[in-house]
Amino acid sequence: MGKLYVVRHADAGHRGHGSRPDEQRELSERGWRQAEGLCVELAERDITRLVASPFVRCQQTLEPLGKVLGLSVEADDRLAEGTGAAGALAVAAAMRDTGAVLCSHGDVIPDLLDHLLAHGAKLKGELRWQKASTWALSWDGDRLTKGRYLPPPLA
Repeated sequence: MGKLYVVRHADAGHRGHGSRPDEQRELSERGWRQAEGLCVELAERDITRLVASPFVRCQQTLEPLGKVLGLSVEADDRLAEGTGAAGALAVAAAMRDTGAVLCSHGDVIPDLLDHLLAHGAKLKGELRWQKASTWALSWDGDRLTKGRYLPPPLA
């Protein structure tokens, strides 16, 4: 069984600033530093897939890690803002046999964590999902049963 790392996208400034649609909002300078910092936490793990929401800020959050690991970032609409836990669970299930990083949003991640808790998962630490933070989740058969919170890198 692989490990699953669920990352909330790094800092991308504030919603509604600028003339482009929110889906195209890019990481801020701080967000890029956070994305680089994720490499320190995740580069030595056995990761073979990087999957992110199609929103630019999620793709960019995983780009530095992808460069370090020699992996491309795959976009998956099921991780987009507003999709809830079901999409993230479906993507996770497809990654069960590999080490994977999923990058999503501040509405999807708490829905996912609530679902896991409701189905008996043991999550260590306070339920948080700060920007650029990670939940390291473990599989037991076909279920995610354990998880621990990794705070965002210093930026």
